[in-house]
Amino acid sequence: MTALYPHNRTVMLGELAPVGCPEIWPAEPRQESTWSNRVIYVHCCLQIAGTDATFIAKVDSSNLPKKPTMKWLKGKWLDLASKAGKHLQFKETYDKNTKVCIYTYEMKINKVARGDAGAYRCEVTTKEKCDSSTFEVTVDVAQEESQDILSAFKRADAGAGDDQGELDFSSLLKAAKKKKPEKVEPDVDVWELLKNAHPSEYEKIAFKYGITDLRGMLKRLKKMKVQPKQSEAFLKKLDDCYSVEKGKRIVLKCEVFDPNAQVKWLKNGQEIKPSAKYIMEANGNVRTLIINKTTLADDAAYECVVGEEKCYTEVFVKEPPVTITKLMDDYHVVVGERVEFEIEVSEEGAHVMWSDEQLQKDSSKFRFKKDGKKHTLTILEASLDDIGMYHAYTNGGHTKGELEVEEKQLEVLQDIADLTVKATDQAVFKCEVSDEKVTGKWYKDGVEVLPSERIKIIHKGRFHRLIIDDVKPGDAGDYTFVPDGYALSLAAKLNFLEIKIDYVPKQEPPKIHLDTTGSMVSQNTIILVAGNKLRLDVEITGEPAPTVLWSKGDIPITATEGRVRVENSKDLSSFVIEGAEREDEAHYTILVTNPAGEDKAVLFVRIVDVPDPPEHVKCTSVGEDTATIIWEPPKFDGGALLKGYLMERKKKGSTRWTKLNFDVYESTTYEAKRMIEGVLYEMRVFAVNSIGMSQPSLTSKPFMPIAPTSEPTRLTVSDVTDTTCSLKWFAPDRIGAGGVDGYVIEYCKEGDTEWVVANQDLCEKQSYVVRGLPVGEKINFRVVAVNIAGRSPPATMSQAVTIREIVERPKIRLPRELRTKYIRRVGEKINLTIPFQGKPRPNVTWYKDGQPIDPKTVNVRNSNVDSILFIRSAEREHTGKYQLVLQIENMEDKATIDIRVVEKPGPPLNVRVTDVWGFNAALEWNAPRDDGNCEIIGYTIEKADMKTKEWFKIYEHNRRTNCTASDLIMGNEYMFRVYSENLCGLSEEPGNSKNKAVISKTGLQYKPPSYKEQDMCCVPKFTQPLVDRSVVAGYSTAISCAVKGYPKPKIIWMKNKTIIGDDPKYLMLNNQGVLTLNIRKPSSFDGGKYSCMAVNELGKDEVECKVDVRVTVPEKIIERTWCLHHN
Repeated sequence: MTALYPHNRTVMLGELAPVGCPEIWPAEPRQESTWSNRVIYVHCCLQIAGTDATFIAKVDSSNLPKKPTMKWLKGKWLDLASKAGKHLQFKETYDKNTKVCIYTYEMKINKVARGDAGAYRCEVTTKEKCDSSTFEVTVDVAQEESQDILSAFKRADAGAGDDQGELDFSSLLKAAKKKKPEKVEPDVDVWELLKNAHPSEYEKIAFKYGITDLRGMLKRLKKMKVQPKQSEAFLKKLDDCYSVEKGKRIVLKCEVFDPNAQVKWLKNGQEIKPSAKYIMEANGNVRTLIINKTTLADDAAYECVVGEEKCYTEVFVKEPPVTITKLMDDYHVVVGERVEFEIEVSEEGAHVMWSDEQLQKDSSKFRFKKDGKKHTLTILEASLDDIGMYHAYTNGGHTKGELEVEEKQLEVLQDIADLTVKATDQAVFKCEVSDEKVTGKWYKDGVEVLPSERIKIIHKGRFHRLIIDDVKPGDAGDYTFVPDGYALSLAAKLNFLEIKIDYVPKQEPPKIHLDTTGSMVSQNTIILVAGNKLRLDVEITGEPAPTVLWSKGDIPITATEGRVRVENSKDLSSFVIEGAEREDEAHYTILVTNPAGEDKAVLFVRIVDVPDPPEHVKCTSVGEDTATIIWEPPKFDGGALLKGYLMERKKKGSTRWTKLNFDVYESTTYEAKRMIEGVLYEMRVFAVNSIGMSQPSLTSKPFMPIAPTSEPTRLTVSDVTDTTCSLKWFAPDRIGAGGVDGYVIEYCKEGDTEWVVANQDLCEKQSYVVRGLPVGEKINFRVVAVNIAGRSPPATMSQAVTIREIVERPKIRLPRELRTKYIRRVGEKINLTIPFQGKPRPNVTWYKDGQPIDPKTVNVRNSNVDSILFIRSAEREHTGKYQLVLQIENMEDKATIDIRVVEKPGPPLNVRVTDVWGFNAALEWNAPRDDGNCEIIGYTIEKADMKTKEWFKIYEHNRRTNCTASDLIMGNEYMFRVYSENLCGLSEEPGNSKNKAVISKTGLQYKPPSYKEQDMCCVPKFTQPLVDRSVVAGYSTAISCAVKGYPKPKIIWMKNKTIIGDDPKYLMLNNQGVLTLNIRKPSSFDGGKYSCMAVNELGKDEVECKVDVRVTVPEKIIERTWCLHHN
């Protein structure tokens, strides 16, 4: 059987119960969730092993802005979504037709097995809220599968004693394959017999029915007999588990039976001591443990111990989501190259999971590196099997990069040219390939050429050279260069030119012998690749030796050095172009003359080059993971036919470009695929002709693949009138990177197919009022979300809406605070909002004391749902009863508001002393004429004696108009004053008593003791001298000292022995013998020696100090200017 055991703490957001249970156990008491309006029922059941078990959780999302996210977990963090398949299946449903928005989540376990036992948790989250519930699944063997369940408790070692050997639990699984043991009597239930028997009879019953594992039997019997007992120490135990984010605070709370009980808190069995991190509180019966700034170390089991009883809980600490700050780049490499996928995350030491099929097959070729926030996946040698998408996951982000691997292809940049050389000359074969690391071998007529003193083989970078010095007739033949590792060969021919000398003097007309083989594509036309070298050797005959003249068009070429030159020798003229350029394309003429005649030949040299880059590359449209790119062909095709184009893309901010095609693409429009939505990309294009590939085009403007959103959700009608319909809806479930620019609302009559757009501009809110609708018609509505990618599928309603206003009785919803007297002070603002309901819009009228209100003194603003009464500055005349009347046809509703504007009261009247006796005086007064428009709540009485005239409070908040002043001092005369008080405070002016209270003496006469008066005369003496000061010019300063002497000495201040008179620059103060001289904004002229002299009839004393005034630079300049001006 499969059983689901609930914990004490239940925080599910709906119902959680297995489906199809043959027996339902009683549910635990209902408990309120941490989210509002959710009542939870938790059930347990028994399930036959081998059958299917289904668990259902229902979530009420009526108050949630978006659909919640549900996770099914096993243990602490094992997400069961990763185990979904044939054994574990998950299902999610939502009924749009119900008024309450309920999401139903199901987890189905097919053919329950022992491995499914354990603790489970379902967790539902939204952007701001989280809730979860835990339950435990235990799996037992079905009785049908094991006919002798008692054999499971027998020892594996049959020859051992009762306490030896191991339990053979595997016998339960293999029971079906074993030979059936002897059957137990079917009418005897051994476990019922054991439960009802006395413990002294257990051994006898076990012996009778062949049970040898007494210990295992007793354990099982104990479990069967355990009954939940009521805790004697705890009124409410800790919840089963708590969940908290890392760095946040968590509070563990329980209630004990004894409010004076002392508790201990344990963490993983160790006692917790109070500290700044762990705060323990006791408030009545509640005991609280507060854990501040939780870390991963706080993820543990906690106990609260009272005497010998304990309650347990478990705290789960969640790490904050780790985001990916630097996305993964795409790679395009050849076989054997090294690949490094690199990302950066928001926190150091974060866990990053890399995912790809190849990572699971062969992990030896992959290297993982973690350096702070940087994480790297390295592929040492890429192969064709590594092609695909590579993913990196954190608990708060995901990125992916594409790896494309192609086989090595060797490109010939410069082919070998045929050579014609004379005896003893040097022959140089030269070629250039695309890879610097490629080696190769040279062959002559199929035989490998080995280096010698005369033959040199040179490999430098991409260039391979074969140099033959002192050419001989035997060197003529076919030469071939074969790169190692490639099915490719480059061939050229070496022609040996023999020179024959005719010693018989004769005259022969000159003759030009042109070789039309080799680079000649047609007679007298030579095609030359830009950047290559042209050496045209022309054999000339004639007697006597002819004169040779080369010309480009009509311009003779006479240079024998430089890039374009002519080299002449006997019977041979060579025309050389080093590093051919486009400007070298022209018709070239060779003219030979001698006395016997002349000969002429015209050659056309055609320069071919790679094309110019394509132009105006731009993106015209995008999809969810696609983009359409167009461009214009290059202005110059390089003199050769364009074969097509190659495209590359990269993520904005990255430096690595990824090829999009390996074969040339002939069209100028291309659809790029397999891109990531929401990521900015850039594109560039290369043009390709028979010569090679152009430079890249200018990078396109960044573009972002985006797709339209899904349809808006929960489209409903909030209000209907005779001509309007108010709609509201929720945002789409899937928005994507393009966001939502707004919504388009459309409607049509029932039965029609033509939809009318209700709003000309996009509606940014999630509500809209459609106006101008025909009365009584049935109208269908739909809403479409729009973003840069286009329109989403429409959200529709299940049935049409009838356009007809529903008459609703007017009703005033008077706020609670306005149902009693509404009091405001004079000068304050009165702003009352009275909501109401009623259809159609009711007529609103305000009255004050039965008369219509004056719009000059009171402002009123009405809307469809409320009425606002506004007074900018309240006055006493605004006091009264205000009545709001709503009227729809012959129906009406009324509400009355009592507004009172108050201010401080006036002073009490006729304050008087009515009686004096002993040390007491009786006072009486009359209430003030003006009570401030509210009740007088008391009086404040103060007294003052005629000697000091200092006022002291003797009563506050005295509610009567009389009082008795006690503890008055004998011989003093007192006067009194009284303040009146209301809600606004004390009156501005008091009421003063008209007569005074004299506390007369009662026959006592004070005789002071006689004493000899002490002589206090003394010579002036300074007790605190002046101190030297250094001050900054322009900042006021002061010097001070202290003097004593009697009679009071006369003080004289002097500067440089000159008495300071009534100069306003100086201020002289004397406070109880402390003498101060203030110098206002001193200048350099105020520096010097200051002295203070104290003189009386007994003598004098004097102190002095030095005052130094520091002058800043600008003041020095002004001072010098002043001196120069006066000089």
